[in-house]
Amino acid sequence: MSIDPALARRLSIPVIGSPLFIISGPEMVIAQCKAGVIGSFPSLNARPLAQFEEWLQRLSTELGPDDAPYAVNLIVHKSNDRLLDDLALCVKYKVPIVITSLGARTDVNEAIRSYGGTVLHDVIDNRFAHKAIEKGATGIIAVAAGAGGHAGTTSPFALVSEIREWFDGPLALSGSIATGDAVLAAQAAGADFGYIGSAFIATEEARAVPGYKDMIVDSAASDIVYSNLFTGVHGNYLRPSIVRAGMDPDKLPQSDPSAMNFGSGGNTEAKAWKDIWGCGQGIGAVKAVVPVAEMVARLKREYDAARARLGLPARTAVAA
Repeated sequence: MSIDPALARRLSIPVIGSPLFIISGPEMVIAQCKAGVIGSFPSLNARPLAQFEEWLQRLSTELGPDDAPYAVNLIVHKSNDRLLDDLALCVKYKVPIVITSLGARTDVNEAIRSYGGTVLHDVIDNRFAHKAIEKGATGIIAVAAGAGGHAGTTSPFALVSEIREWFDGPLALSGSIATGDAVLAAQAAGADFGYIGSAFIATEEARAVPGYKDMIVDSAASDIVYSNLFTGVHGNYLRPSIVRAGMDPDKLPQSDPSAMNFGSGGNTEAKAWKDIWGCGQGIGAVKAVVPVAEMVARLKREYDAARARLGLPARTAVAA
């Protein structure tokens, strides 16, 4: 599967900026899309519901046909009581790409595809990938080991290989991708896009507090802790933020998965994303807090240099 030529012309590099809970807002998404990568945000970042519509109106106004398209993330899990209202607004504004998480629903996929929208469903294993496509998703986001937030444990090479055995549609790969070299490696493995989240936290447009951004810059892969304590779903978090909350990162108890809750701290008073900061293993490449445009420019330079190092021809289009 190669990237659609019409989309390729709007991209400077084959990257999707992943939706970051609390952190992604219209400022960052607009900056990403204008820099030539697909920007995204969770619908639940806009509270109340009226603000979500305001954000969609702003994106529709400020982004043009030459900018990269944007995406909205919908949490499909039963705990999200706003799903149908958010879905209705996605349909109303014909959101180009919808990223669905924590469940796959045929009705959601049909609603998005009814106006020509694209549905990408994130999965942590091949079994869930099959279910997503069977229920009508357009493409898949493979969330492999090392990804920030709710991540799987499967090697990216193994996960992409298994999915590509049966699926030739749009495929993005997530897991420690924070350089242009890693984006090209994702394509070499069989993905169409690199899916980057943690590196975008350390940008000026991100809605993260300064301490979070600085911790990203100061940390490396060895500072990432994998735990399900904070939401009931396993995810990767910054060790220093756990220590700051008064807990021992090496002695965290297991949480009850049936008590999945994204607004609380699971078995702790500390709240996931607000107090305990999610992050992937690729942050060693992040050396400073910079504007989104500067970060995307770095990714592009690294991507082109990696192609040259391998003796590949200079790009004439992202799909090449």
